[in-house]
Amino acid sequence: MTRVIQPFQSHGTGQLDLGRFAALGSNVIFEPGVLVFHPETIRLGSNIYIGHATILKGYFKNELTVGNDTWIGQQGFFHSAGGLHIGNRVGIGPGVKIITSYHKEEDPSIPILYSELGFAEVVVEDDCDIGVGAIILPGVRIGRGSQVGAGAVVAKDVEAFAVVAGVPARVLRRRAAAEGGPV
Repeated sequence: MTRVIQPFQSHGTGQLDLGRFAALGSNVIFEPGVLVFHPETIRLGSNIYIGHATILKGYFKNELTVGNDTWIGQQGFFHSAGGLHIGNRVGIGPGVKIITSYHKEEDPSIPILYSELGFAEVVVEDDCDIGVGAIILPGVRIGRGSQVGAGAVVAKDVEAFAVVAGVPARVLRRRAAAEGGPV
């Protein structure tokens, strides 16, 4: 199979331009060093903190949305080629990576770098906490009120109110209110 290999191109500087966002709520804090690509595909709610050196990598298709009252730590990487939706009141630790695209497995004669891209949406529902350095892979849904441990690699959906950790992430327990029911 013959492929036409496209020359690599710059993605631009990622310089912040508030006027180019698809939507931008009030009190959105961008710390120094935040880079934003394709802001026209990014919708940010209100009262959001985005830490130093974080990259919001919008894409020419699909959207990156972040709900209200969400905190994103420094040096995060959020790629929305497949669609990325982060809910309200979500805490995301420093160094978290969320990826929504991958190279499809094709004929071994084709270098993986040149194989077709696949896309899969990631959803982080309301009230979640994502620990420092966690990685969330394409196609994953993190259920409401869940907690992802530091350094976890999440390759499968996480049920609401679950606590997961490890590589690959596994359910350790479910969060419960003082009365014994789900939070």
